Amino acid sequence: QVQLVESGGGLVQAGGSLRLSCAASTRTFSMYTMGWFRQAPGKEREFVARVSRSGGITYYADPVKGRFTISRDNARNTVYLQMNSLGLGDTAVYHCAAAGGVATSSPQSYEYWGQGTQVTVSS
Repeated sequence: QVQLVESGGGLVQAGGSLRLSCAASTRTFSMYTMGWFRQAPGKEREFVARVSRSGGITYYADPVKGRFTISRDNARNTVYLQMNSLGLGDTAVYHCAAAGGVATSSPQSYEYWGQGTQVTVSS
């Protein structure tokens, strides 16, 4: 069982930045591909970014490319999401997730989920 706890969300003005963190309670953190998803009110959960087990390969959804950066620190069992140039469309609850097998952009490929952290972008 892997427990994931997100932090770092909050209220930010458009154009601002936030850094989300997700701490994992497992000694085998490096065996999981880690992803970030977000869910806005009334919308389905959508893929944001994922990072490979070693941290060497990253993949981003088109809406966040060039603005968000995913990274991980396997020594700290933590994955990060640096979010820059935030816009109103980025307002959502952000969840981190862990995949022990093949990870795609589909939420179904991730076995473990955090409770989420709210990000609200104001104009």
